[in-house]
Amino acid sequence: MKKFAVLYLLLFVFHVSFANSKIEPLPSKNDIALQNAYALAKRVLGARSSNFVFQLDKKTEGKDFFEVSAKGEKILVKGNNGVSLASGLNWYLKKYCNSQFSIIDEHIALPNKLPLPSSPERVETDFNHRYFFNVCTFSYTMAWWNWEQWERQIDWMAMNGVNFPLAITGQEAVWTEVYKELGLSQKQIDDFLVGPAYLPWSWMGNIDGLGGPLPQSWISKHKTLQQQILKRERAFGMKPILQAFTGHVPEALKEVFPQAKLRKTGNWSAGFGGTNFLDPSDELFQRIGKLFIKKQTEMYGTDHYYSADCFNEVNPDSNDPTFLTNVSKSVYHSMASEDPKAVWVMQAWFLYYSIDNFWKEPQVKALFNGVPNDKMIVLDLYGEVHPVWKTQSAFFGKSWVWNVLQNFGGRTSMSGKLNDITANLKDVINSPDKGNFSGIGMSMEYFGNNPVVQELTMGMVWDKQIPDVKLWLGDYVKNRYGNKNKYAVQAWEGMLQTVYNANAQNGTFLCERPGFYDSKFEYRTNPKPDYDPKVLGHALDNLLKCADEFKTLDTYQFDVVNLTRQYISPLAYYWILELQDAYEKKDLDRFLKVKAQYVDLIKDFDLLLATKREYLLGNWIEDAKRWGDTKAEKDLYEWNARNIITLWGEKFTEGEYDDLNTYAYKQWAGMFTDYHLVRWNKFFDEVEYSLRNNEKWDRADFLKWSKDFETKWSHKHDTFPTTPKGNPVEVSMQMFNKYATFINNTTK
Repeated sequence: MKKFAVLYLLLFVFHVSFANSKIEPLPSKNDIALQNAYALAKRVLGARSSNFVFQLDKKTEGKDFFEVSAKGEKILVKGNNGVSLASGLNWYLKKYCNSQFSIIDEHIALPNKLPLPSSPERVETDFNHRYFFNVCTFSYTMAWWNWEQWERQIDWMAMNGVNFPLAITGQEAVWTEVYKELGLSQKQIDDFLVGPAYLPWSWMGNIDGLGGPLPQSWISKHKTLQQQILKRERAFGMKPILQAFTGHVPEALKEVFPQAKLRKTGNWSAGFGGTNFLDPSDELFQRIGKLFIKKQTEMYGTDHYYSADCFNEVNPDSNDPTFLTNVSKSVYHSMASEDPKAVWVMQAWFLYYSIDNFWKEPQVKALFNGVPNDKMIVLDLYGEVHPVWKTQSAFFGKSWVWNVLQNFGGRTSMSGKLNDITANLKDVINSPDKGNFSGIGMSMEYFGNNPVVQELTMGMVWDKQIPDVKLWLGDYVKNRYGNKNKYAVQAWEGMLQTVYNANAQNGTFLCERPGFYDSKFEYRTNPKPDYDPKVLGHALDNLLKCADEFKTLDTYQFDVVNLTRQYISPLAYYWILELQDAYEKKDLDRFLKVKAQYVDLIKDFDLLLATKREYLLGNWIEDAKRWGDTKAEKDLYEWNARNIITLWGEKFTEGEYDDLNTYAYKQWAGMFTDYHLVRWNKFFDEVEYSLRNNEKWDRADFLKWSKDFETKWSHKHDTFPTTPKGNPVEVSMQMFNKYATFINNTTK
């Protein structure tokens, strides 16, 4: 009897203990959105994720929402889908815990006891579509990403309300299957498909074959990767945008279908000739378009949204409105014949870029009129600077999404006019002429330098009203570093007056092809800043004053290095003017003195940037090579990785500069001493020789050498560090102390 009494007592204690433990039931296996919310919380918060409870409210119709409240000592987040739940978690972390999970880094420091809302707080969004990515982002940012990198990005998107992401990884697998079924040989397909770094411009119809042939192992692996991406995005309730047929076809299609009506587009940049487009009136157009959707759906499923950009930076060969209407009708019908629920998602970039003002109102209306209003969504990509919706009657009845572009080519620069971003969105919201405006998004070609721009823009998804940027910035600083240090606030207010009051990308002349400054030429980034460098210097000084409090934070270290890099960048412009003046006045001694400063600056860029993983060339190259199964594949991917950030293409135009040379240049450790310094030393040697021998420096001969060097560099296989070296805060302080006097003296 004693044994039974003891057993009974144990069972009673267990029952009481369990009843008082407040253990939350796990979500059912069928509730995928809820499962993903818990999994995301675990990835972001680790063991502290157990302090959060998620509840899915599927019955609510209308606007997406989340609600945050207390549940005992835990935080309860309710929402109507996975994105809403993740956004509710992020909102709580920012508002109550001075934390930030940014697009590139995070500061998560939860107090031992979580602050509890005094009453439930419900937040809704008025934006139906929250878009993310640019077609070019899949090269300049994500060309070499694996699942681990994608998983973090999807987490960030979910936490920031994104429900409408472009999802075009793995399209090459679809094209391979389509063209095989149409009877093209593997050689003909290989000649058409481009290399990994150039896939976006193949999808948009600008180039064929560059950087290829694309190995089958790449195609197979990225088919699997795309399936992982889509599974996770859909699990959160996102509606991924896949691709559709635009008419861009291999020239070899004519060999298989001799009667095919092919049209040639106009030339694209950097010596690239036109590509081949199938005439929309050709019945083969419908066959290919329908087959593409069929094969793609078999591989990846569908949410019925399809990206198709027929005229990206190239004009069609006819401006006849009837022809253009037939083009859009044909493109849409090729989707809808296989998927009756198809909705065409079109970038409006071609309307801003319009070559020779091709796209006038009759042409634009004709193109849009070929598709029912409820079957097209237009992406106004450059809304914060050049809102096309204003000049194109809000896209003549089509639904459209306002976007912030902010970065071109991945060029390293602190930029983005924050007040313009908020003002332009407010202008849209308040305009009686906004038409079927349906959302907000970001379409950067690269993200990695300016997390503040992404935080401001996507934060407005859930804001009740457009924020005052200066007030918002105070909260941003508090979340980024965990405390509202007055010097940190002053530093960011200084940045708001300078780099974040500029839409143009402000870079350094060090990364341009060497030569004297030419005021007639439009450089890749502004070598002469359109802000006062001394004001930026005060901002850096204030940020460095926070070192004792924040020096161990990854977010602070990144910001200090980024700001120091931006601060010293203009010196190359001021010094090249001095070098040019010394050359013209035949002052060899002054030339040699300034040359020594210039070379030292290049080396110091490498020392500074080597302290942070985000600025290491080695990671870009090694990430590319890891996709290769053989040496030949690794070499091909390395060439793609090197070439896209230097020459870009393979051809040279006859003029002084190539259209795409250095378009995607990077300020990365390894680039400066191994690439930029070699070219600048050659330039200095030639000019010095000219001065010593009283001869005129020959620019043409230098260009021939430079192009040869740049071509050879893309084929090299030397390695670069993949782990940071040096203390980022200490090195930043050294650079500030070393160069502040130079900047103050040269900008008087």
